[in-house]
Amino acid sequence: MRKLILFLAIPFLMMNCNSQPETNPLLSEWDTPFQTAPFSQFKMEHFMPAFEQGIAENKTDIDAIVNNSEAPTFDNTLVALDKAGATLERVSSIFFNQKSAHTNDEMNALAQELSPMLSALSDDINLNPKLFARVKAVYEQKNKLDLNTEEMRYLEKTYQGFVRGGANLPEEKQSRFREINKELSLATLAFGDHLLSEANEFELIVEDKAQLSGLPQSELDAAAQAAKEKGMDGKYAFNINRTCLYPFLTYADNRDLREKLYRGYFMKGNNNNKNDNKDLIKKIVALRIERANMLGFENHAAYTLDNKMAKEASKVYALLNEVWAAAIPAAKAEVAEMQKIINKEGGSFELKSWDWWYYAEKVRQEKYALSEEELKPYFKTENVRDGIFALAGKLWGITFTQRDDIETYHPDVDAFEVKEADGTHIGIFYTDYYVRPSKRSGAWMTSYRKQQRINGKNITPIIVNVCNFPPPTEDKPSLLTFEQVTTAFHEFGHALHGLLSDCEFYSLSGTSVARDFVELPSQVMENWASQPEVLKMYAKHYKTGEVMPQELIDKVVKASQFNQGFATTEYVAASLLDMDYHTQTKPISDVTAFEKESMTQHGLIDEIIPRYRSTYFQHIFAGGYSSGYYSYMWAEVLDADAFNAFKENGIFDQATAKALRDNIFSKGGTEDPMKLYVQFRGAEPNTQPLLERRGL
Repeated sequence: MRKLILFLAIPFLMMNCNSQPETNPLLSEWDTPFQTAPFSQFKMEHFMPAFEQGIAENKTDIDAIVNNSEAPTFDNTLVALDKAGATLERVSSIFFNQKSAHTNDEMNALAQELSPMLSALSDDINLNPKLFARVKAVYEQKNKLDLNTEEMRYLEKTYQGFVRGGANLPEEKQSRFREINKELSLATLAFGDHLLSEANEFELIVEDKAQLSGLPQSELDAAAQAAKEKGMDGKYAFNINRTCLYPFLTYADNRDLREKLYRGYFMKGNNNNKNDNKDLIKKIVALRIERANMLGFENHAAYTLDNKMAKEASKVYALLNEVWAAAIPAAKAEVAEMQKIINKEGGSFELKSWDWWYYAEKVRQEKYALSEEELKPYFKTENVRDGIFALAGKLWGITFTQRDDIETYHPDVDAFEVKEADGTHIGIFYTDYYVRPSKRSGAWMTSYRKQQRINGKNITPIIVNVCNFPPPTEDKPSLLTFEQVTTAFHEFGHALHGLLSDCEFYSLSGTSVARDFVELPSQVMENWASQPEVLKMYAKHYKTGEVMPQELIDKVVKASQFNQGFATTEYVAASLLDMDYHTQTKPISDVTAFEKESMTQHGLIDEIIPRYRSTYFQHIFAGGYSSGYYSYMWAEVLDADAFNAFKENGIFDQATAKALRDNIFSKGGTEDPMKLYVQFRGAEPNTQPLLERRGL
């Protein structure tokens, strides 16, 4: 049920245009390498007509299934449903990916118009009684059908999708169900738009360079360049994008400026202006409770977790509380270490949240004699990318060849053809690494085309990694922190999940898996980033080409458990906040009070705030992670255990890598995730490897 899954997973967007071009490139056959998108041909006026045609074709496809005079079968109902709406899928992938990575005011306006249209289409399919009757008829005879494992999985997930989409609701309740979905699509869309506006509107302008003592020259150069682009030559401009924020918090000696910039970040969506998100949060939470109740669930978390690995909220809380109990003492010990430095330096204040990065860096230099600025020259973005490609080659024999003949949507984007060791084409991989105002914050993987098989023909995937790394300056290439290096490895794991998919059905391919399983492929790849043998493959000085010295590599490895009390606590705090919102059975009245009570109840220390506070928690209020932010920790239990297999057999062991590919990367959602994991590892995981890796 490909379109249904897509529509419910992402907020729908777009702007109205009435002119119908004679030839719409979005609807034409693309005479391009591997049928990649000819981005330069697309204009705003092309989108609405293309969406209208895609919606019409999708309805025609559904009508053909519903009106089939033959008795329902797996082929004429389920297979046909998976193939329905191909045009809409193509148009959607172009527009929605651009909306995230390279948007503008016209796209945002078009998004508002399309959101209710596409929400309505999703409901028209989910709530079509004749379509559900055919699916149900096949489902009820599933044990009599000669279905393979993937076909059975697809049938069961499709049937469950209809039920979760309201198909079993009485007719008098379905109209309200539709209205809830429409309101949620608009509210979640507005939440994300507000955050982009807030991030673009906030700036810290500094005229006196003396106020910026402590900042590395690279950060000063970037800030001077940013100010120059704003017509403020001779000044320094800083923003609350993490690429700018974290270096400032880490190195700027001026405590007042650190507080000002950090407040700009943690008050996003909470400034009682046109971009305020508090009322949207109350609305989203209330609507989710109402929808869950309509479907027979006590709350939104129960509804969301019902088809995840965790299954129920109690298991999520059990995991989070176990890790929390180990992390809080570590975080308190880290506070004590930093307060000692403050006192030693004659500071007459107690550590605050905006001080953490600054004094943590002092502790790191004192304990490990290691500075991010010492590392960054070895982490040129292109070298990191090439090292990741080389790692994939060592593990699976796959290659990445840059294709300048494949058009991209922005000059910063590069295109690569991915091949097996024998030269067989796997897919196309785009990299879009650098921050820009038209891109939403964060890092992610998505697809322009998912892998599937149609009439026996393998449709190869087109995948992209999008990040917000610092761009090159006039005199320096893009240089990364080690955290950003880890992000690159993480997103590449998601990319491999899409590229190495080997599934029959679109609805099950690639990353179409349970939310608390989808982070396993990404997080397991992070493990290689800090392995000495891998560092030697990509950590090369951008000026000399010299490989990172062994002494520095040893420091990186030794410092890998540094600050883990903080890192774990801020993450688990956000996960608990997410669960607390979505285990509510009644609407909330005050977002600020709710968050404060939640964090007080769990015992969060004053020096740390959740990684995402409510008003900018895009994962759960404008993304697909509601009652699911815990997934990173759940998957980390899996990935820590999974990487132990490589530590046991060799970090480049190809047999282990093949088992990982065959049982995890290639399988998509075709089998139960725990079954897939056990097939790879031989047993279910436990939390011990995770706690050991984090030094907890």
